Amino acid sequence: MDFNLAGKKGLVIGIANEHSIAHGCAKAMRALGAELAVTFLNERAEAFVRPLAEQLGSPLILPCDVEKPGELEAVFDAVRATWGHLDFALHAVASAPKDDLHGRVIDCSAAGFARAMDVSCHSFIRMAKLSEPLMRQGGTLLTISYYGGQKVVEHYNLMGPVKAALEAVVRSLATELGPQGIRVHALSPGPILTRAASGIEHFDDLLAQTARTSPMQRTVTIDEVGAIAAGLVSDWATGMTGNVVFVDGGCHVLG
Repeated sequence: MDFNLAGKKGLVIGIANEHSIAHGCAKAMRALGAELAVTFLNERAEAFVRPLAEQLGSPLILPCDVEKPGELEAVFDAVRATWGHLDFALHAVASAPKDDLHGRVIDCSAAGFARAMDVSCHSFIRMAKLSEPLMRQGGTLLTISYYGGQKVVEHYNLMGPVKAALEAVVRSLATELGPQGIRVHALSPGPILTRAASGIEHFDDLLAQTARTSPMQRTVTIDEVGAIAAGLVSDWATGMTGNVVFVDGGCHVLG
């Protein structure tokens, strides 16, 4: 069996700029032959994302703010009209209101908690539901988690419970969609300086600590995460589903 993605059609949601984990995944998938649809959050983000999508040769470059009614659905309508099917989809979307993210979990507002869960977790469920009828021959759904969903990581705060919920959703979706040949995984990279991560307080300290203490004595790159993502959506991984796949230089083994 050749290790490639030639002929496969994929959707990548969540590229913000060239440093995004989703961009690292998209580059690896495209390098192996996949054709990609790419989304951008809004007009401001489009200026950063469109050139990257054009470099990837993407035939579909579409707006997608999961908080705006109908935008996610419009993306899938375009995929259906253009390709008629989908082989894989990557969800790299997460957000929380700044005040709730920077405070203690016990102090977070109901509205802030609900918004973080909707954007970071429930949008993955919605993406899976929209993907299901387009994956008639099976496929793969990926999302992005972090070790803070399993253990308490200082300053990760509200996003810890949110990522824990996301990982539970992965297990549920893997069970529900498995009979249709649809596999579901969460990638769990180590700390990487992305636009989203920059909103976490003292993130530079976390990066430095990771470089000092991880078994590999360094942080990982978006390209390393991308390589694993490409492998998971390939036919080499058809026997796997429901996993949280750590790409963190071994940080998760330290507890």
